[in-house]
Amino acid sequence: QVTLVESGGGLAQAGGSLRLSCAPSGRTFSTYAMGWFRQAPGKERESVAKISWNGGLTQYSDSVKGRFTISRDNGKNTLYLQMNSLKLEDTAVYYCAAAVTFSGVYGYWGQGTQVTVSS
Repeated sequence: QVTLVESGGGLAQAGGSLRLSCAPSGRTFSTYAMGWFRQAPGKERESVAKISWNGGLTQYSDSVKGRFTISRDNGKNTLYLQMNSLKLEDTAVYYCAAAVTFSGVYGYWGQGTQVTVSS
């Protein structure tokens, strides 16, 4: 069974930082595009950041551009999301996901990790 396991969520103050990690189990995703998505209460899930299989291509939502950085270490089979200058509106459940291609369907998902930003 293939699973993606997120970690690193928690409580942070506005203006603070958190780093999320995602480690697949059951297989390697080193040749897959990967991404971070989030869903806030009462809102639809949205894309936060995506990265190509080799890290050469990244994409960010306008709401996090300049504050969040997506990266991956294929040797460690791990995906990261460095979140700086956190805002109250960043509060959400964050999910990592994988897709065969950068613009393709993200068909593998983790169970999510809660990020709560307080004032």
